Amino acid sequence: MGSSTNFNPCYVLLPLFLVLAANATHTNFFLPRPRTGYYGSACWNVESIVRSVVESNYLANPANAPGILRMHFHDCFVQGCDASVLLAGPNSERTAIPNLSLRGFNVIEEAKTQLEIACPRTVSCADILALAARDFVHLAGGPWWPVPLGRLDGRVSLASNVILPGPTDSVAVQKLRFAEKNLNTQDLVVLAAGHTIGTAGCVVFRDRFFNYDNTGSPDPTIAPSFVPQIQAQCPLNGDPATRVVLDTGSGDQFDTSYLNNLRNGRGLLESDQVLWTNPETRPIVERLLGLRFPFLIFGLEFARSMTKMSQIEIKIGLDGEIRRVCSAVN
Repeated sequence: MGSSTNFNPCYVLLPLFLVLAANATHTNFFLPRPRTGYYGSACWNVESIVRSVVESNYLANPANAPGILRMHFHDCFVQGCDASVLLAGPNSERTAIPNLSLRGFNVIEEAKTQLEIACPRTVSCADILALAARDFVHLAGGPWWPVPLGRLDGRVSLASNVILPGPTDSVAVQKLRFAEKNLNTQDLVVLAAGHTIGTAGCVVFRDRFFNYDNTGSPDPTIAPSFVPQIQAQCPLNGDPATRVVLDTGSGDQFDTSYLNNLRNGRGLLESDQVLWTNPETRPIVERLLGLRFPFLIFGLEFARSMTKMSQIEIKIGLDGEIRRVCSAVN
């Protein structure tokens, strides 16, 4: 009779563990994901420091609120929320056409400078940007929400990687762009409603009010009374850089006025107005306005969608770093 060997499961489990550990640097399988309270005692006052900087800059210039919100969106939609949009350089994301009008870089750098004094090499620029966006929205009258922290900063920033939803995009194109980032159609509508604060340059939308689709006439979905109002602010021979509020009548207050404007044909951007004319997105707008059951509370839904967006393709482990200077040359 042959000899028997006792089976030891450790012989199987140990090699399996070693395989997983060897791959951990590639998959970040064992590394923590962003969470609230991430910094703990390592930087217990991170949120209060960022909040203080945001408050002073909001008082100095309320336009910093939509500027930082837009910057956060542009950052997350290009290689994830890694503060790569902050990096300087001749071919960085900042030099791409959609990013040339971004504002608020100084705000993030100011917060970073203070945090480097309080907690050196601890808080990422990506986390600062996420916190600042939340705090600016809140100061403008919007919701407050807990921001999961623990992102790292990206090392790569290339203008050629900047592909963002555009001001003339159809709902179908916008849905595709958002789905690529694991955001659904409701997220699309809710995040687009962030245009309740901020402005857009005439060059972005002027054709829509004069020569829509080369017809020689304005976009027929625009309310007739709205056409001359915008034409007066953005004449054909006027400065293309002139800024016009995205939410007519309430451009500096975070509220549902933007959604009501879509309902009344007063959306400035084509990509916004189609959210009302499209049969898939219109019911979401109606629910946010309390016109269709079940109702959606705009502030609550915006906070949820922002939390989702702020965790797009985040960098952890060996994928990123913590910069000393947020706008370092790439």
